[in-house]
Amino acid sequence: PGLTLAADPARTQLRSFVEKVKSATGQFSQERTDAQGTAQKPQSGAFAFERPGKFRWEVRAPYAQLIVSDGQHVYQYDPDLEQVTERRANQAVGASPAALLFGAGSLDDAFDLQPRPDRDGLQWLRAVPRTPDAGFVHADIGFSDGLPRRLELLDAFGQVSRIVLTGLKANPGIPAGQFRFTVPKGADLVKMD
Repeated sequence: PGLTLAADPARTQLRSFVEKVKSATGQFSQERTDAQGTAQKPQSGAFAFERPGKFRWEVRAPYAQLIVSDGQHVYQYDPDLEQVTERRANQAVGASPAALLFGAGSLDDAFDLQPRPDRDGLQWLRAVPRTPDAGFVHADIGFSDGLPRRLELLDAFGQVSRIVLTGLKANPGIPAGQFRFTVPKGADLVKMD
């Protein structure tokens, strides 16, 4: 017998979040450790998203980096390198962690969702991509009060990224310009598709 919904609160919260939260803003902090457990400098910044497929992920510390999706293309801007990478949104976010939280597609088509034990006061589920080229092995998502609070990602190289989401505001008005990207003067554009 499969798990009943009552026994799988994280999946219920994820489905509800995807159905009811059409846009959100908040802050994040992210830590990454390599396969040997060596920590890299933590990152922090702000994010916004709007379904389907529009998001802005802005790293502010320890260095600036910006990722913007207008729903058609995803732009990754590295001010230090003065370089912008452009990908088609469907290639960049199909089975990515961003698709889990910000996408509009069917979660069950892209991911195998598995309940995990509660910990740290959160209800957890594990999302395992159904395609081998997703770029990560699995993502654990911790929920409380119907909102995602933490993500823990294991990638193919054994690196673990831990992302904490704070100050999440559901369905705020977000200016459309947040999801538009113009290549800054002097920056190189590299098209990946």
